[in-house]
Amino acid sequence: MTNKSLNAFGRTGLYLTVFLTGASVMVIELLGTRMIAPFYGASLYVWSSLISVTMIALAIGYFVGGRWADSAKRTGLSLIIALAAILTLLIPWLTRPILLATDPLGLRAGAFVSALILFSPSLTLLGMVGPFAIKLSTARLDGVGNSAGSIYAVSTVGSVVGTLILGFFLFPLVGSREILVGLGVLLLVLAVLVGLYEKNKLGVSVAVMPSVLLAIIGLSLLPKIVGAGHPYTGGNSFQIQSERESLYGWVRVIDQQSRDLRLLTSDASTIGAASISDGQSRLSYQDIVGLIPGLSAKKMTRALIVGLGAGHMAKVLHERYGIVTDTLEIDPAVAEAAVDYFGYKPTGQAIVGDARYEIRHLQGPYDLIIHDCFTGGSEPAHLLTTETLAQLRGLLSEQGILALNFVAFSHGQHNTALASVARTIAQVFPQQSVFVSDPGRDFNDFIFLASNQAIDLNSKSLLADQVAWLKERLFPVDASQGVILTDNLNPLEHLQTAKAEHYRHVIVDWFGPELLVR
Repeated sequence: MTNKSLNAFGRTGLYLTVFLTGASVMVIELLGTRMIAPFYGASLYVWSSLISVTMIALAIGYFVGGRWADSAKRTGLSLIIALAAILTLLIPWLTRPILLATDPLGLRAGAFVSALILFSPSLTLLGMVGPFAIKLSTARLDGVGNSAGSIYAVSTVGSVVGTLILGFFLFPLVGSREILVGLGVLLLVLAVLVGLYEKNKLGVSVAVMPSVLLAIIGLSLLPKIVGAGHPYTGGNSFQIQSERESLYGWVRVIDQQSRDLRLLTSDASTIGAASISDGQSRLSYQDIVGLIPGLSAKKMTRALIVGLGAGHMAKVLHERYGIVTDTLEIDPAVAEAAVDYFGYKPTGQAIVGDARYEIRHLQGPYDLIIHDCFTGGSEPAHLLTTETLAQLRGLLSEQGILALNFVAFSHGQHNTALASVARTIAQVFPQQSVFVSDPGRDFNDFIFLASNQAIDLNSKSLLADQVAWLKERLFPVDASQGVILTDNLNPLEHLQTAKAEHYRHVIVDWFGPELLVR
């Protein structure tokens, strides 16, 4: 590598290169969660894995890049960028076999090893760009500090811009696989342009050849890479009626004709289930929730559902009790699937947005709030804290009831996560009762009813057999071993690791791993 000083054109081109590669680092890191989350969940473990792998790869890249920049004579920046492009293009093609191979490692190790194998090679090479750029931009020893500061500042600005463009514009419009392929092609073009500059301006006569050769190889791989992402229809055992990648995961409507079953899933989570023949809900916990208005001393007229799912509860509340129900769902793809495939028709406001934000802007009082955001591969832990529950209590009428669905293992009444939910609710509500969806099963839906007043199970509004059915499902929870969940301290996701793994294995056993890997 020669040490000729760069003219204004060359310095601008160098800064543009650093800007684009800095943006590429963040695009790959953020897309990494989208590639892994359908299999391992959009959990803290996946985010921690991607952030750690990115930092490891960049550290290695800075070190190796510095050594290479000092010793290289005929190979340089263009070769590094071209190699990064090839490795980026290979990510969509390698995702499926890597995820399947790491599955036996479990949630935490599997997510980390998958991220390490898939993303560290390209990120390491992109990390090498910085030291090379500093070497190219430095003509004198006393200018090293200024060059290094400028290069890393431009790279960081590129990372910021890449993050914003990806999150605000590309994610809602383009699939993850297509974004990665487009990024790989962009890096190939950049590599060739840098190679031409190295050849014409820096006197590295053969610099352009490796990058051109790698660009040809990368473009020749495109048909196989794009073809590897063909839609998975399910074959004869089940059929995928709808599939859409949203901001929060892959939302699918899956029919299994042999069981007269239609499922609504988000990644590895089942968030709705109905009979194909009559559209009735197949989630048994909703049978309990459907009796709650009969337990109230006052006629319920207005309800709020946080976590729409397939929309069955809003339908039951309206048809059975005439209750007008506002719904709050974070994922627009879920809201659309509920309308298009499960017959959901809003009877009140149908709000799509983040729960914590939207709850602050709702106007109560509600006679019933159904909080059902806990049937996923990862816990939205911020929605089950004393702060969130206090906000919901503020929206309830004096005799209103909060119904919270929580999925967990009972572990013979000794589940710390279950105890933590009970203890947290007790910090906000003076009264609570807990019901289990399917008595005798360890893995279950647990329905917490919380209120300001004691709940009378012997309500005259219910039939005798309904009262007996409810009492059979009463579940004692020992809250003494639980942790009070707050915005400051919330270990719920860690406590629910076994539940997240169980959810994923249920989906894989039913439909095969191809459903969760692209």
